[in-house]
Amino acid sequence: MTIIRQESLFGIQDLLEMNSSNRFEAIFSTINIDPIVHSISKKSIYGRPTELNLHAMIYSLIARIVDRIPTIKDLVKRLENDFIFRYDCGFCFSDATPSEASFSRLIEKLSKSSIIETVKESLILQAIDEGFISDDSVSFDATHLESRDQATQEEKKPKPEKKKRGRKSKKEKAIFDQQKQAEEAAKGIYDKKIAEQLDVPLEVLESEMPIKPKWGIKKNSEGKNTYWFGYKAHLAVGTSSQYILKSYLSSGSLNDGKAAIPLLKAVGNLPLQMEYSIFDAGYDYLPIYQQSLSQDIQPIIAYNKKNEGEYIGFDKHFAPTCVLEHSYRYDSFDPKYKTLKYKRPKECATCPLANDSLCQKFYKIRHSTDLRKYAAPGRGTQKWKSLFKLRTSV
Repeated sequence: MTIIRQESLFGIQDLLEMNSSNRFEAIFSTINIDPIVHSISKKSIYGRPTELNLHAMIYSLIARIVDRIPTIKDLVKRLENDFIFRYDCGFCFSDATPSEASFSRLIEKLSKSSIIETVKESLILQAIDEGFISDDSVSFDATHLESRDQATQEEKKPKPEKKKRGRKSKKEKAIFDQQKQAEEAAKGIYDKKIAEQLDVPLEVLESEMPIKPKWGIKKNSEGKNTYWFGYKAHLAVGTSSQYILKSYLSSGSLNDGKAAIPLLKAVGNLPLQMEYSIFDAGYDYLPIYQQSLSQDIQPIIAYNKKNEGEYIGFDKHFAPTCVLEHSYRYDSFDPKYKTLKYKRPKECATCPLANDSLCQKFYKIRHSTDLRKYAAPGRGTQKWKSLFKLRTSV
């Protein structure tokens, strides 16, 4: 027996202010779990009948996350000892409390099915239709998730043979090139460079994403390396609504940038008019700019200086400078010709070289000159800074 719930979406702030029972009711009412129950329930009329309340078990798994119950064992104890919690999850007086093994079998069935992702996408589309999501910018980032499994000791790689000194002969060079090509062809899409993902369909990128728990490394806010064994959650979050528009789970060792293109392609399938995609410096790769611009979304990505020298004739934000090294000011972006327009610095008003031929009034720089350096709005402007601050939504 299940409880019929009225469907309606809620505000996040309202959710935080609710008591426990009302919070569960508000969350459960927005999720249609009938497709989930149908996909995992017994299909045949023969055999032993199902005695478990699958609806309530799924609701209790959601409540476990909301109440931060660490293990299934603790969840079973809570269901046995807390009558109100049990009732909020949808269990009736006559329902037996599921065992840990029953929950484990349920979780295994859910993990082998894609029904959770389907329900999540339908919920996002419902929120867009009802006006809860109307974002024009989306923020991307990744976070670590530790695995409960113990890290396995990896096999030690054999030491490579000493390379023969000197230039290879034509025959040896041909054999070496063939070996390299075979090794490159045998690699998975996530073992290759990020640029290889541009022409790969989203379905292939999603199916080949590695999900085996592995050691991961990431710099924290203090610039120090942190290590964990497990996974990474890659998120795309609407900057105003703060809804998770798309998410992927991957191995902890996967580079953050290699999940950016799948996220961009997935967000592009939503019925939203996105104008800006916002990333931190860990996503400063040319293919990510190319993918974002191919979807008519302006990338706002912190610049990651990679062993580059001084950029003569330009300031730290890549705006041109005059003879006296005053920076030109960003004026506008021409979407037709894909050019950024910079106008004279303020110092020109009192500069003796203002009318000299060395100092020109405007500079126009094409977007394609360097996609990493020239975005719209221009780097260093107040508009760019205010957009980049929206990254905190993720």
